[in-house]
Amino acid sequence: MKMVVDFIRDEAAATSIEYALLAAGIAVAIVAAVNGLGTTLGGKYDTVKTALD
Repeated sequence: MKMVVDFIRDEAAATSIEYALLAAGIAVAIVAAVNGLGTTLGGKYDTVKTALD
């Protein structure tokens, strides 16, 4: 029982979870930005390809 109480009172675990959630949020933002950038660049490459043909 003492181990359970010690685990609940341990703030290092909570801090680790907070950092993990923060990292996950940043990763989602990066993926969304790269996806949008990829779509924009794809359109630009199509425009250049059409102009060269």
